[in-house]
Amino acid sequence: MGIAELLRQVDGAGEFGVWLGRLDGTPVFVHEAERAHYSASTMKLPVAMAMMRKIDAGELSIFQQVAVHNDFASAAGGRFGVNPEEDEAPKTWKQLGKKVPLNWLATEMIARSSNLATDLVLEQVGIPAAHAALAAATLPSSPAPESKIQRGIDDVPAARAGISNLMSPAGMAGVLVAVGNQQGESGEYLRELLAGNQWNGEIPALLPKRTRVEHKNGWDTRIRHDGGIVRPKDADPFVLVVCTTSDLPDPDAQHLIASIALEAWNHRHNLEAVR
Repeated sequence: MGIAELLRQVDGAGEFGVWLGRLDGTPVFVHEAERAHYSASTMKLPVAMAMMRKIDAGELSIFQQVAVHNDFASAAGGRFGVNPEEDEAPKTWKQLGKKVPLNWLATEMIARSSNLATDLVLEQVGIPAAHAALAAATLPSSPAPESKIQRGIDDVPAARAGISNLMSPAGMAGVLVAVGNQQGESGEYLRELLAGNQWNGEIPALLPKRTRVEHKNGWDTRIRHDGGIVRPKDADPFVLVVCTTSDLPDPDAQHLIASIALEAWNHRHNLEAVR
């Protein structure tokens, strides 16, 4: 069953976008790839990219100590805090009132998708720098990129004011292509962060065990996304991003993404044959 057929089976249930292509940024299969979705946690990768840019520039230190707190400036003015009941990564919360290294927070942000760690890293980096990292990774094939980073996680005042974080499949693909081709220690660090992701219910789920997948996913009400670099041992790496905003039960949305990834995997020796 091809990717197009998998998408036809969920037609009418919501919005679904796919970008599949090579690590050089060449697409081989796209479906609504320029349409932006609420980013959920996919925005955490551009935050990590911006962090490494500032570290390379000497503006931050990867080992600098950061005070763990839960009070942040809203993009709409005022203050906000992360909702602990919606954060599925408890380790950062156990450090409230203490100081931890920036790289520890980065691992919590990417590998465990901690919302609190994300806002702490974003506070160090700055929203404009995170958006700039996302914008700089725009693929040449994306004529009108709509992906944006405009606020922190759980910034309710900003959300009420219509200030949101957006990610299209093509936007996320550009980020992954940039990370996959980034030279030096920073690139290797980001790729290792992604390979350490502990939430593996989407792209990696149906692939052979121990397949290296450098990916960042995101989820919320009606939202389930995943984007990653898949590195087969017997073929060239490929980039896959699937974004879903739908009425599908969450396990079904996860299975859809996993099935699309398996279809790509089965054509890894000839990606152009994907239909």
